[in-house]
Amino acid sequence: MTNENKIQPERKSDNKGWLDFGPRNLGRDAENPDILVPPVTDHGTLPNMRYSYSDAHNRLEEGGWAREVTIRELPVSDELAGVNMALAPGAYREMHWHKEAEWGLMLYGSARVTGIDEHGQTFIDDVKAGDLWNFESGVAHSIQALDEGCEFLLVFNEATFSENETLLLSDWLVHTPNEVVQANFKQTAEVLESLPKKEKYIFNGTLPKSVEEEKRPNKNGETVHPLTFHLDDIDPIETEAGRVWIIDQHVFPAAKSIAGAIVEVEPGGMRELHWHPKSSEWQYYIKGQARMGVFNSNGLARTFDFKAGDVGYVPNVAGHYVQNTGTEKLVFVEVFPNPDYSDISLNKWLATTPTKTVAEHLNLSEEVVKSFPQEAQPVVWFDPDKTTFNKNEKNPF
Repeated sequence: MTNENKIQPERKSDNKGWLDFGPRNLGRDAENPDILVPPVTDHGTLPNMRYSYSDAHNRLEEGGWAREVTIRELPVSDELAGVNMALAPGAYREMHWHKEAEWGLMLYGSARVTGIDEHGQTFIDDVKAGDLWNFESGVAHSIQALDEGCEFLLVFNEATFSENETLLLSDWLVHTPNEVVQANFKQTAEVLESLPKKEKYIFNGTLPKSVEEEKRPNKNGETVHPLTFHLDDIDPIETEAGRVWIIDQHVFPAAKSIAGAIVEVEPGGMRELHWHPKSSEWQYYIKGQARMGVFNSNGLARTFDFKAGDVGYVPNVAGHYVQNTGTEKLVFVEVFPNPDYSDISLNKWLATTPTKTVAEHLNLSEEVVKSFPQEAQPVVWFDPDKTTFNKNEKNPF
């Protein structure tokens, strides 16, 4: 028995539990206090709704890396999968396509994206941290890091999606007879001798010139809707304890399968009690730390702790809240397998239901019910001593 084991935190609360003499992973226990000692309101058995990218296999390539969280890593996530990828300056995510829709969010740096749709219409644009892109099923595309390099999040509307199983330009040509490739490109064997002999996937390249210099003429023109979205183009929903940017097809028409919300919660604040009536919620935590309580039918409830780099999940219509438990701003993204964002606020529901009905349900006086918040506030204060925060920053990235 080591001295470290003797002083480790107790699994005790409210005269329940006992000492834990190990073996234990103290670092993991410290990261998950609400699993070590759950709130007394937790009840029953709910599946795990948290997974860290730190536990995901990392694919290393010349020029970058990629790791994924799919239904394999997080079985409760049965509608969406995510990929975290980074590219060195000038490096490419190879030209490719796939049957799943791809919703991308830039986390760091800048990149150039290109795409072509089924109408032969093309698109090219540069994106920076906080910006997004969307490629619907079958749209061919590429991503290249600019001078800072870049890191980004990709979300796909298929839980079994794997980043290792996309259709790659180089891979297709490797597995096509040489004479077919020659006939298709109208080139000789000698000219095409230098074609790749294996897939490239992620690889180093040279930094591009400006978009205008690189853009090639196309008689079919550009895509009807831009395939990128710049976060600075919309104003957030300002709330008493944070801000929310909602990005769905109403502001980003190219995104026909996936919607998202970027949520910023001040220290001492929380995402209000609510649920989503149309789809499950897939989360990625970008900054800060949090705890999330999830309620489902039959009295089932469980609490999870999150830090930057973690993935969370909330089943369709399950009630939940997300509380900032740290001393810095909490920033996370909510992603939904639906082109329209929707939620139902508990406060708004109670404020618009007849007062007597609510009072008799909750065993409260009508005066108390009338004092409940009358409007939905996506982010509210958990700490009663907090009343305001600095709203001068525009982009949470």
